[in-house]
Amino acid sequence: MKRALGTIVVLMVVAILAGTFITTKYATAGEIGKDGRFITYDNRTVLDTRTNLMWAAKDNGSDINWQNAKSYCENYREGGYTDWRMPTQSELAGLYDANKSRQGACDPINNIHVATELIDITCFAPWASETNDSYAAYLRFLDGEQALSPKSNSINGRALPVRSSK
Repeated sequence: MKRALGTIVVLMVVAILAGTFITTKYATAGEIGKDGRFITYDNRTVLDTRTNLMWAAKDNGSDINWQNAKSYCENYREGGYTDWRMPTQSELAGLYDANKSRQGACDPINNIHVATELIDITCFAPWASETNDSYAAYLRFLDGEQALSPKSNSINGRALPVRSSK
């Protein structure tokens, strides 16, 4: 009986210490930059302090169809978080700023309009979560237009994970 109780106590201590280590690892993400309302952290996340949304610091970086983009977002694990998801068009619209522009990696002719350089959107059409039959939504970072495209289309589509930070 004493041996079993001792084993239980040891296991509880190990579990508590492991939980503390894991929590500390992710809770100590260091702030490495600011851009207006955006704060970037060394765990490759960016917090929008106006919306309390946490964004991946970079999209997936290559053409992707809607289903694969959805899967990419749901399986994203940066920062130690497991609740990443695909953003809505409205959430993406919060990253659009017509007064700021830069060249997107996928289109050398047209500039994209992104509210911050801290989130690397490499092309102008990140997918959104809304769907309509075989079509899915995206936001055009060329002009801020909310649009639909066939879910099977991968040209210029990107996956940009987001999560609620509170």
